[in-house]
Amino acid sequence: MSNQFKTRLLFSVVMSALMSFLMTGWVTWLNLGFGPDYTARWMRAFLAAWPAAFTIVMLCGPTVQRFCQRMVAPAKAP
Repeated sequence: MSNQFKTRLLFSVVMSALMSFLMTGWVTWLNLGFGPDYTARWMRAFLAAWPAAFTIVMLCGPTVQRFCQRMVAPAKAP
């Protein structure tokens, strides 16, 4: 396994975990508020969301990265 692939895999794990954790916490709070079972519901939502987020980051990440690189690249002279 190349270092580039290891880096992409690690980035995908960390980024998907962070985004899933924060977003499910936010959306759980928006929908249910801080009730006595908030943390349990949040963790259930997080565990359901993380595999989907990881898959999306692994599959779409390279395309999004190339798109962003094109967006910030200096314009070519005619």
